[in-house]
Amino acid sequence: MIIETNRLLMREFIEADWQAVFTYQSNPLYLLYSHWTHRTQNDVCQFVQMFINQQKEEPRTKFQLAVVVKQENILIGNCGIRINNSELREANIGYEINPHYWGQGYATEAAQAIVKFGFEELKMHRLWSWCVAENIASLRVLEKIGMHRETHLREKELIKGRWYDNFIYAILENEWKTSSMRDINW
Repeated sequence: MIIETNRLLMREFIEADWQAVFTYQSNPLYLLYSHWTHRTQNDVCQFVQMFINQQKEEPRTKFQLAVVVKQENILIGNCGIRINNSELREANIGYEINPHYWGQGYATEAAQAIVKFGFEELKMHRLWSWCVAENIASLRVLEKIGMHRETHLREKELIKGRWYDNFIYAILENEWKTSSMRDINW
């Protein structure tokens, strides 16, 4: 499976991807809102293997793709969609980008592409995501791709001994169909 945008190639993970993932998951900025305090090579190999194993599931409900900058042919993160309820046609999306590539629109580009895949290919009715309320960059990505904040969960998540609020965002199929984001050709 491949999703292509102007700047990105989103493809299935392969075992060799663990090295690029390890590079960004070892970055303290990446770990800021993560439950992990550090990452080992073994941790990251298992992380990548989990995505590879999901590719073989029938029916497949999880599509976590490696995000590669086409011009540099370098893996900079991952982006995915997970079907939560096939009967209700609901799924959640998530993404992570190497901190060295933050602020360049890659997360927005990848997230918009996965939203399009969710509505057009998977025929979902509702897509949602969450973020730590203090993670301004992530909530801006969710808003840029047309999601609306639905919920503010106070002190929902305990990360490294500190409680954080979470925001839940969502977009419905009919909102996406009428959104200007639908027609953006990255």
